[in-house]
Amino acid sequence: MSYNERLQRFQENLSAVADVAFFPMSADLQYLTGTPRDIPNFGWTLHPGAWLEGIWITPGKDPVLTLPRMTAEFGGLSDLKGVQLRVLGDWDDPATLVREILGKFDLPAQPRVAIGDRAHGETVVGLQTILPDAKFVSGTDILRRQRIIKDADEIATMRKAGEITEAAFADVLPKLKHGMTELDVMSEVNYQLRRHGSLGESFTTSLYNSGPNHPLIFGHKEGKSARELHPPVAILFDFGSIYDGFCYDYGRTVSFGEPDAEFQRVHRLIMEAQAAGIAALKAGEATCEQVDAAARQVIIDAGYGVEFRHRLGHGIGMDVHEPPFLTKGSQTVVQEGMMFTVEPSIMIFDKCSARVEDVIVVRPGGGEKLTNGFQSLYVVD
Repeated sequence: MSYNERLQRFQENLSAVADVAFFPMSADLQYLTGTPRDIPNFGWTLHPGAWLEGIWITPGKDPVLTLPRMTAEFGGLSDLKGVQLRVLGDWDDPATLVREILGKFDLPAQPRVAIGDRAHGETVVGLQTILPDAKFVSGTDILRRQRIIKDADEIATMRKAGEITEAAFADVLPKLKHGMTELDVMSEVNYQLRRHGSLGESFTTSLYNSGPNHPLIFGHKEGKSARELHPPVAILFDFGSIYDGFCYDYGRTVSFGEPDAEFQRVHRLIMEAQAAGIAALKAGEATCEQVDAAARQVIIDAGYGVEFRHRLGHGIGMDVHEPPFLTKGSQTVVQEGMMFTVEPSIMIFDKCSARVEDVIVVRPGGGEKLTNGFQSLYVVD
């Protein structure tokens, strides 16, 4: 589906819910127009008038993308195709530009304004000043109806993201050595992702490592990343690539040192649980709760239920985590073209642990995996 088709469909859906919509720089905006996102910074980088950075959409009229000069010029966005672009000068008043644009949209006296969920509070405050009688609704909820089902081109893009991710992992494995720090491993993953064509990491590369002499720690990243990895220790990878705006999410388990019988059993169980969850992803036949239960029961029956500490998975696409979620309590029926991660784990704080994660497309007869490599427990002697 082309960007123009996506915009037209959104405008049709918008007309019943709101009079105008605003989406900031986000997956929503990239989905509708192809306007690329950058890798986010830890600290906020602010340009004058940044609160209007995004697109304004109303039914029946051409959308308008507004950008501060620094974003347009230094972000390489001045020559975007297929969208009307207005650039705010460094000393110009953003409210004046927004009033001009909204004035041409012929809004009613009490307009309904759909705001993307990633918009900043400053944007809402600015709009309240310009449109004091406006009623605000979620624009992301409206757009999600389109984004939740992926078409063939989107699935192909995600498949390519999976290929990049697995190629990176294949080149990480020979670099693994006893005594490396967790930071060494994460840095190698991030380097290999970029080397194989990823814009960067789709989320912060994470490791969940445990062993008798290497306790599993959640959080406290600065401290734990300096820890050396000496056998016996289980290394649980969680990372993904970015390709053409789509985010991959991937997990595998590596053993430093020969795995004992329990470690081998734990790894076998998570692979069996994943297979059960994938098989349950039958379009139109199962709820998200039922898919979670199918995988979880494998681990519960083996006596490790409390060590499966999270939901089975989540929707994924241009954001790493998207609704719906494979979790208890979700009665959403899975539909063909939805994409989910299926990521069972067994995490034991002071012993062996294991996890696996792949992106799965919902199909009539069960899920289709987009990555299939490294199914066995990889051992670094």
